[in-house]
Amino acid sequence: MISDLAAKVARTAKRSDSLQILARLGFAVNGLLHLLIAGLAIAIAVGGGGTADQSGAFGQLAASPGGVFVLWAVVVGLFALGLWLLLGAFLIQGADPKRKWSHRVVETSKATVYLVLAGTAATFALGGTTNSAGSTRDTSARLMSAPGGVFVLLAVALVVLAIGGYFVRKGALKKFTADISVPSGPAGSAIIALGMVGYIAKGIALGVMAVLIGVAALTLDPSKSTGLDGALKSLAALPSGEIILTAIAIGLIAYGAYCFGRAWRARLY
Repeated sequence: MISDLAAKVARTAKRSDSLQILARLGFAVNGLLHLLIAGLAIAIAVGGGGTADQSGAFGQLAASPGGVFVLWAVVVGLFALGLWLLLGAFLIQGADPKRKWSHRVVETSKATVYLVLAGTAATFALGGTTNSAGSTRDTSARLMSAPGGVFVLLAVALVVLAIGGYFVRKGALKKFTADISVPSGPAGSAIIALGMVGYIAKGIALGVMAVLIGVAALTLDPSKSTGLDGALKSLAALPSGEIILTAIAIGLIAYGAYCFGRAWRARLY
C-alpha cells in the first residue's frame, strides 16, 4: 500500500506543468511514429521493402536530415509519457480492489511499453541500431528453449490478443473519449472518427501479431514470431493482401492523427 507521503509526492509530480507538457509531447511523437509505420506499411503493400515497425520508423528518422534532433524529442516525450502513466497507475482510486489493480496493471503495462520505446529511440539517436522483429524472434527462441517456455509464450500471445481486443472495443464503443476533452463542432467529430478507425485498426494489427506468436509457440518455430512488422507483412501475403494492408495502414494514419488530437486535448488530471 502506498504511503500518504509517497502518494502526495507522486500526485504533485503527475500534476506538474512541466511533466504534463512533456507527456503531451509524448502523445504527439507517438502519433508521428504511427504515421511513419503506416507509410512503411503502404510501401510494403505496393511491393516495396522496409521494416514496418518502431525500429523501421526510428531508422527512417535517423537517416533523415536533422532526424537525430527529432529522435531526442521522441526519447524525451515517450519517457515523460511513460513516467506520467506510471505515476498515475499507483494513484488510481476505487472501492473495488480487483478493478483498481486491473487498471494499475493496464496503466503500468502501457508505461513500460513507452519507456522501452524511449530506450530504443535513444539507441538510434546515439548512432546505434536495433531490430524489433529480430528481438521478438530471439526472445521467442529463448523462451522455447526454457522449461515451460512454450506455455509462457502462449500466455504472451493471449495477453497481446486481449490487448488487441481491448483496442477494438475501445474504438468501436468510443471509450477513448474518456481520455480527452472532446471539442465541439467539426473538430470534435473528426477526433472521434479518427479515434474509432485508429483504435480498431491498431487492435486488428495487434490481434494478427498475437496469432503469429501463438503459431510460433505451437509449431516450436520462433521465426514465425516477428512482431508488428511480421504481422503487417503476413496481411500483405493474404489474397487481396495489398488492399487489406493498405486499409490497416490508413487506420494507423487515423490513429496517429488521433494521437495529435490527444496531445492537444488529453485529460491529464
